Amino acid sequence: MARRKKVRKLNVFLGVIVIIVLIAISIGIYTLVNNPNAITALWNKNNVNDVNQAQAQNEVVEEPLPEDTVINIVGIGDALCHSQNFKDAYNSETGEYDFSPMFKNVTKYFDDTTVAVGNLETTLAGADRGYSGYPTFNSPDELAYDLKEMGIDILTTANNHCLDKGYTGLERTLNVLDDYGIAHTGTSRSEEEQNTILMKDLNGIKTAFLCYTYGTNGIPIPSGREYSVNLIDKDFIKEQLDKAKEEGAELIVVSMHWGAEYRLKPTTEQEDLAEFLIKNGADVILGNHSHVPEPMEMKTVTLDDGTTREGFVIYSMGNFFSAQTDNYTRDTLILNVEVRKNGATGEITIDKATYTPVYVYDNGKNAKDRYELLDIEQIIKDYEAGSSEYSQSIYNLMKSELNKIVEIVGPEIDNTAKSSDESDTINEEQNIVNEVNDEAEGELGRIVRFPNVEICQNMSHDYYYEKRKIA
Repeated sequence: MARRKKVRKLNVFLGVIVIIVLIAISIGIYTLVNNPNAITALWNKNNVNDVNQAQAQNEVVEEPLPEDTVINIVGIGDALCHSQNFKDAYNSETGEYDFSPMFKNVTKYFDDTTVAVGNLETTLAGADRGYSGYPTFNSPDELAYDLKEMGIDILTTANNHCLDKGYTGLERTLNVLDDYGIAHTGTSRSEEEQNTILMKDLNGIKTAFLCYTYGTNGIPIPSGREYSVNLIDKDFIKEQLDKAKEEGAELIVVSMHWGAEYRLKPTTEQEDLAEFLIKNGADVILGNHSHVPEPMEMKTVTLDDGTTREGFVIYSMGNFFSAQTDNYTRDTLILNVEVRKNGATGEITIDKATYTPVYVYDNGKNAKDRYELLDIEQIIKDYEAGSSEYSQSIYNLMKSELNKIVEIVGPEIDNTAKSSDESDTINEEQNIVNEVNDEAEGELGRIVRFPNVEICQNMSHDYYYEKRKIA
């Protein structure tokens, strides 16, 4: 009896299943009769899904190429602090020194820099040694602080005045720079420090900074402390360049205290050293010592394997400030070198080298702020726009000094302008400028800094250009 009940229930269940199947078949037949495209659409949908899945499996996802990295290296000349300079900076009420008023007109040029480098041509040996100017320099510590506040990140210290107060003066100078957080290169307190390459990560570009000097004004380097000053020696320089490259430097900046004082052109030795440096890995060479500006250029050298290598060199940037009065010693500049790292290849190139002409003006020994760095082109622009902040005599002086500087330093460099049209325009305009300068009678001619000129005139052999296109 129980068995019959189980069989009956099973038959009922199977009957329900059969009915459901028949209903489903009926619905399917009805759908096909009334919508014959349904099967085609269903097949197409499945086929497209299969194709999409196959494409997704075979598709190679393209990674976006890394962007180029662009940095700018700002350089200034010798911070040569004469007694007139630190006396002008002294505040008798506070008993402190403040050099910042001297820099106020040019600080804006350090605002957006990646790194700024200057040469400290004095010692910071301490007040107990007595502050002094020429011939043995010792300046207040506040000078280093104000240079940093202006925007200087690195001070080079190998120069002919670095031992003016002996080894202890050299050592204290570096201690002060450390206390202020200013990086330095060129002099050392130990052999280990001398062999430690100053490296900076500049927005992803690993950059080495080196510095060397021709000598120390006859002051002997202390016996047993030969490490204290980096002298110009090709074997030693090559050793440090090789070490920088071994440590992964992608860009090498070398500061050189070299050449002849008050000379407006590089010596044969400077040109030879520049070629040597570039050949062995230097990319940017910042020259100093002459107390006057000297030319800048892109220099191409031939390597031993016959290939070529290019680097930038400025042979001297003059005195960033001083109390010197000889011709051209007040003419200086703020250099800006733009460097690019190709995101795809990692190649390092110099894109541009531009500069801001600056004049070290002496307002007179009774003035509150005696020494002032004047932004030459800004003063000319403002005066011609009607500003009365500066007199006509200052305006005339600025025009004269501007042309001195650009005649000496030469045209700005733009390696990004490669088109033939630009090259033709540049050549045509430069020829015009050269024709005008050829007429100069024994005086330093005036040459256009950037080879895009609107008007170049001759007025009683006082050569100048009215307007200069800022690239």
